[in-house]
Formats: sequence, C-alpha cells, structure tokens
Amino acid sequence: MNQGKLILIIGPSGVGKSVILNTLRERNPELHFPKSATTRQQRQGEGNDLYHFVTDEEFDQMQKDGKILEWAVVHGGARYGTLIEEIIPPIEEGKIVIREVDVQGFDSIKSHELFRGEQAPYVLKSIFILPDDKGQLITRITNRAPISEQELARRIASMEQELTYATECDFQIINREGELDETIEEVETVMGLEF
Repeated sequence: MNQGKLILIIGPSGVGKSVILNTLRERNPELHFPKSATTRQQRQGEGNDLYHFVTDEEFDQMQKDGKILEWAVVHGGARYGTLIEEIIPPIEEGKIVIREVDVQGFDSIKSHELFRGEQAPYVLKSIFILPDDKGQLITRITNRAPISEQELARRIASMEQELTYATECDFQIINREGELDETIEEVETVMGLEF
C-alpha cells in the first residue's frame, strides 16, 4: 500500500486556493479533506461537512488532551483547529490528506513531532501557491468587497509577509491569470509524485 501523506496548501489571500481545493475535491474523490474544529456559530443551512462545531469549553478540552495539531483565532475571535483524528487515521490508511493552512498553521504543523525531521513518523509536503504578480492579488482583494485604505494596507503587509514563506515550501506553483486548469494539473502532478 502507498504511504499516505499530509500535503499543506499555502498562499496569500486572493491567490485562488479555495478554487483549487474545490476543484481537487471534485476531481479526486480519493483525497481526504479534513474538517476543522471551530468555536464559531453554525450558520443557517450550514451542514457538518466542513466543520466540527464545538463550544469554547470543548475546544479547550481538545487542546488539553492533545487532540489539536494546530489552531488559530480567526476574524471575530472564533478559534479554528486542525484535529489529529482528521489527519493521522487517513494517512495510516494510505490516503493523501490535503489541508489549506495559513503561515502560522504551516509553522505549527511542520514543527510538530508527528511531522518534524527525517525520523518523523508521517510524511509532510507543502505547496505554496504564488500569484502571477502582486498587483493581481491586490485587485482580487479590492474586488471582493469594499475595504478601507487601512485594511488594504494591512492586507498588503500580510501578503508580503506570507510570500516570504514560498521558499520554505517543497513546491512553488504560480497560479497564472486565466490558466487555472494548468495550475490544478500542476498541483495534481506534484501530489502524485513518489516522495
């Protein structure tokens, strides 16, 4: 049986990660996309297919019990976490597990004892999705919804900081404007490589 692995997808906001992940999910049903645990409220009509909705107390307990691989506080103060039970059992079944993370999540996971160093029990690979150019990202951010100059400046600073992580990843793939299919094929090729 092929050894399973965890593949992290990283990249700045607006680079197209969500579209890439949704297409991968549609085209590759054998891949495993883990659910996040979150303390945010479940929205009207939202199912349980993407998230484990938990209380703050339950999240605290999961952290205390060592059940969370990495976590972060996201907009509005809600916590989101990657559950070990959503990652390790599928890897042990020989599956490729795909997880989108921010740079803090990337740092946390790559330094976790399950994935750190040559002797780590599980294989971790990372793919950084790069923009064609930074102007493309700024346009996408401003086209999504109206934002203040201060918020735009904050997001640009965040993007610049995130882009410094590209060289720390195993693979860098440019999502060129109008070439989404080619980008997705490149991601699929990289995932299928024997590491």
